[in-house]
Amino acid sequence: MKFFWGLLVGFALGVAAGLLLAPQSGEATLAQLNEQGITLRGRTEGLGERLRTRANEALTQGRDLYSRTKEDLTEQYNKAKAGQM
Repeated sequence: MKFFWGLLVGFALGVAAGLLLAPQSGEATLAQLNEQGITLRGRTEGLGERLRTRANEALTQGRDLYSRTKEDLTEQYNKAKAGQM
């Protein structure tokens, strides 16, 4: 029971301190958050498309490298198998 009362008193003191020490009103904070959200949205606009393009380029490069490596290794294997090495 002591723990519950301590929790309740601590919560009440925290709420009171938050209200007394808040740097601005709730409306001002909400307006600031909305403004920051708009700014962030503008900065990230097109990010998904740029990431998709870069991922596709990396995938294409990886496939090309795989094909070249596979061809080289197949050629070396065939030469070694035929005793030409």
